[in-house]
This record gives sequence, structure tokens and C-alpha cells, in this order.
Amino acid sequence: MKLDFEYGHGLMSANLPDNTEVFIPGETVKDPPCLPQDWDTLYNATLESIRNPMGMKPLKELAGPGKTVVFVIPDIVKGGTQATSHRKVAIRACLDELYAAGVKKQDILMMISNGLHPRATVPEMKKILGDELFNEFYPCGLLTSHDSEDKEHMVDLGVTQPHGAPVLMNKYVFECDIPILIGHTQGNPYGGYSGGYKHCATGITHWRSIASHHVPSVMHRADFTPVSGHSMMRTLFDEIGMHMEEKMGHPFFCCDAVLDTYSRQIAIFSGYAKVMQPESWKVADKRTYVPFAEEKYDIMVFGMPQDFHYGNGMGTNPIQMMQALSAQVIRHKRVMKENCVIICSSICNGYFHDERWPYLRELYEMFQHDYMNILPDMNRYGEYFATNEEYIRKYRFANAFHPFHGFSMMSCGHIAEMNTSAIYIVGAQEPGIARGMGLKTRATFEEALEDAMRKYTGPNPRILALPKTFKVGAVHLCLKDEPYQG
Repeated sequence: MKLDFEYGHGLMSANLPDNTEVFIPGETVKDPPCLPQDWDTLYNATLESIRNPMGMKPLKELAGPGKTVVFVIPDIVKGGTQATSHRKVAIRACLDELYAAGVKKQDILMMISNGLHPRATVPEMKKILGDELFNEFYPCGLLTSHDSEDKEHMVDLGVTQPHGAPVLMNKYVFECDIPILIGHTQGNPYGGYSGGYKHCATGITHWRSIASHHVPSVMHRADFTPVSGHSMMRTLFDEIGMHMEEKMGHPFFCCDAVLDTYSRQIAIFSGYAKVMQPESWKVADKRTYVPFAEEKYDIMVFGMPQDFHYGNGMGTNPIQMMQALSAQVIRHKRVMKENCVIICSSICNGYFHDERWPYLRELYEMFQHDYMNILPDMNRYGEYFATNEEYIRKYRFANAFHPFHGFSMMSCGHIAEMNTSAIYIVGAQEPGIARGMGLKTRATFEEALEDAMRKYTGPNPRILALPKTFKVGAVHLCLKDEPYQG
């Protein structure tokens, strides 16, 4: 069969055996039905949720004249930017409740929770919020993006129990009367789902907090791959979020949407995250953990565009490429044989996007020297990079990723090597870059497949093809007779 896979800004064709199994999220196995996508239906469903929250009082009862509010809003990486996106609908519904209770606009701050991701640009803020909300809050200085290196507006809350994770938190959120988390219960290789306590534990903290969980000692544990809601990483997310609530003296008010393949709302859940989070997962599990495979696969085939998820260059920058490869392993390990092979197209053209990832070229070069045999060998340089003042300035003022983010990417990147026999990059324009990460290179899918069959799988491999895998909301594949139990 002939299939097309993402490659640069276009596609690359592959001729694969006719018995290749193809999976495309939302198409091969349909998502649960989403809510009707007109504004009124979504607004009313969201309003119903926030008026009947789980485990805490409704927003209108928490609010009142003089109360201060901070909305904590996911950055552009996840959640969709359509006119009826969950962010846009939920913020408006919550605002209407707050205004009705007597809260003044000047007492409300909109905070993009970018964590170590780039601080949002003005055009990104407009996409995230839409023109109406943007014009309501930005001109009067009530819309900002989290700055984890703004020491005056961070607060040190000590460490969690029992795992001793440092908690440094955005001060605006810590000091307000009503912190509102607008989140997405959307499949994520880091701890199962976005939203809930993951949102605050990663979005409004500091690299030292994130270094308690986005590191080899957590990400290379047996409970991390395949993805689940029971990993040490997820435990730490919850522990950090609850520690914040304990120190604030009140819980976050959460409003999370379970999203489908195209970031449309399947269901809305609001309230106290400790109560609400597991309930939202029960619905999300039906869409995300898909019992599909009859048997495990020998070979997994997919393609990388140049621009996806973390931005332009993700599919060409070698550290980011490794993270993307590993994310597929984390999601699909349940259906992969122990000696599985990956074949992936990537233009791999030497474009590092140095403005967005100013430190990754240096990291890549270091990995080629000084006894750096595997990616975890780089981990000892984490604090060295994370405290580099020039890289920090670029994070704060030039919309770059924070330098510690690269170490999260490398910790994740090693997982592909841990769980595969070989990884082939197909169509690399600068193949030495891929080989510098321990990847094999071939000109075509057919050449890579022939080599893999000769060396690793034998002549009749079971092949899983994943077109569009980085273009739509991903799932976590399972065996049909071993469905994920939540």
C-alpha cells in the first residue's frame, strides 16, 4: 500500500506491505461524540459545570466585591485556538459569574501559564484568547505571561511531603483570592493527561520545581513508559499542586475540558482538582486509551513535519526530534514488541531555530564530546545551562524556551533508545545530525524497511503506520485484549 507521511512542510510517500495496519486518531477509531460546537451550547454546558463544581463552592459564592482573581491559562502548545475553544468559552463563562458577583475587571489578571515554554507573544495571546478577551484585558495591562525568572514575582513555598520536591510558584497566583485553572484533559505522554494539577505544577513554577520530575530519575522509571496516570511524575504533579493549595490556604478553582482529536469539547468538569481530576479522566480514558491492536508490532512508521507542537524547527532540531520519537514510544509501548524498530521521515536540514531554542545547538555539540555516550550523560550540565544568564534573558525577553527545558527534552529523548532496536530517519538533508543522536539514516522508507527486516525483524514484520501523528490530538494505543483500566 502507498501512504503519505509528514516531511518538512510537505509529505513523503512510502510503499509498505499490504498487511500494514494504519491508525489515524479520530478516524480509524471514532472519538466519543463531542458537544455541539456552537457557542451557546458550549457556553451553557460550561456555565452548568462551573455553577455545580465538584468538591467546592461555586465560583459565584467564592467571589464578591474586592476579591482578586487570576486566570491561569494554558499556552498555545495545546487546546486549540478555534472561536469556540475551551479557553475562550470557559474564561467568558467564569468572567460573567465573577462580574455578576461584584468582582471588578481591574481586580482580574489573565496569566498565560507557559512554565519553561516561551513567554507568549502578543499575536499568540490574541490567538489564545480571541480578539474580544484580548481587547478587554491587554490594553489595560491585565494580561501577561508567566516569567519563572522574575524573582520579585515568585514565592518559595518550601518542599513537598513525602518526596521533597521544591515548590516555587508565581506570586500573582499565590496572593490572589481566587486562582482559576483553565485546563485540558488531553492525552499527554508526560503523566497521562494535561490539565488538573499538571497545569499548575508545570505552568506557573520554576525550573527547580520542574527539575524534580522532568529528569532521568523520574522519566526513566518503569512506571513512566508506557504512559499512565500512576507514574511517579504524575504523583509529583499532584503533590506539588496540593502543596500550593495548602500554602495558599484554599484550592484552585479548576475548569477542565476533555478534548477530542481536534480539540473540541467532549465534556466539561469543574471544581477542586483532587476530586474533579479523576472524574475527568474516566471520560477521557474512553477517547485516549484505545484498545486497537490484535498483536504487538515489530515496526512503527510515521513522519515528522518541520513545525509542530513546540514550534517551527521541532521536526529538524535533533534534541526536539528525539523527544518527538520518544513521545510515540511512551504512548504506544503497550503495542510495541521489545525489539521494535521505528522508521520516521524528517527533513533534518540543520535548522535549529536558534532564536526559539538558543541553547540546543550548544547542547548538541556537547553531546558529541567528553564521554557523552547516552543522553542521560548530559544531565550533569542541567544547572549550568539553567543558570546561564544570557539564555535566561532570551527566555524572559525574546520569547525563547528556558534553557532547562532542553534537559526535559533529553530526559525524554533517551526513552526511544531504551525501548527500540533501531530508529531510522528517512530523507534527512543533513543526515550527520541524525547520526549524531545515534539514529540510522536512509534515503527512503523502502530502504529503511528492507534494512530493518534484514537485521532486526525478519521478512514478515507486523507494521503499524501512523499518518498525521503529529498533526492531530494523539491517543495511547493498547492491545484489544489488554485495555487500559485507568
